Amino acid sequence: MSAEYVLETQGLTKEFKGFVAVAGVDLKVKRGHIHALIGPNGAGKTTFFNLLTKFLTPTAGRILYNDVDITSENPAQTARRGIVRSFQISAVFPHMTVLENVRGALQRKLGTSFHFWKAEKTLYPLHERARELLAEVGLEGFADTLTVSLSYGRKRALELATTLALQPDLMLLDEPTQGMGHEDVGRVTELIRKVAANRTILMVEHNMNVVSSIADRITVLQRGAIIADGPYEEVSRNPQVIEAYMGASGGALQGPHG
Repeated sequence: MSAEYVLETQGLTKEFKGFVAVAGVDLKVKRGHIHALIGPNGAGKTTFFNLLTKFLTPTAGRILYNDVDITSENPAQTARRGIVRSFQISAVFPHMTVLENVRGALQRKLGTSFHFWKAEKTLYPLHERARELLAEVGLEGFADTLTVSLSYGRKRALELATTLALQPDLMLLDEPTQGMGHEDVGRVTELIRKVAANRTILMVEHNMNVVSSIADRITVLQRGAIIADGPYEEVSRNPQVIEAYMGASGGALQGPHG
């Protein structure tokens, strides 16, 4: 694998008591790309993410990150390399302010998370960077707002800010627009496009409008195996992909104009 690719899986497989959830997946994620992983329900997308972040151990195959075999590493080791995952549900602290959430993520990066006995003023130097991150995701006006009062879309934007605070090299976004209304989907899509500058993103996403508008490359899974890989225009015309989606949802694969 050349430096062109930040992540590669070779024959990655996961079996659960005879059921093959991920079946020999060979995937390459190009550095600096937004790479979307799509497929009907039960295709193995979340299991694949769990293998990448070491919440599951593969039955077979290898995971290479920046040319290093990380297959046998534990989750903490992999996270320290710069692979950071954002989950399907919003993972922020509701009764802390927006600024405090980002500051907490910055503390994790510094290794001072458990210094509870220190005066709060010792954390003030982190505020400038926290405010910069909030501005990056359009939340600069909400710094002192309790997170519980944010809209769902803005909570996801805050989650992106806390993810960015960890200085990820590779961001894994798991269904970033799930459960959102049209306006929030548009806002978060633009945020993903914005934060992708100088970063690599691998995202599981069900919304074809989102995928077709921002993904540089798309990999389609069905029953744990790759059935198509390439740009949206090519993948969306693939007969196997169309059949997989029609069988799953009764409709063809549609982009922003479909």
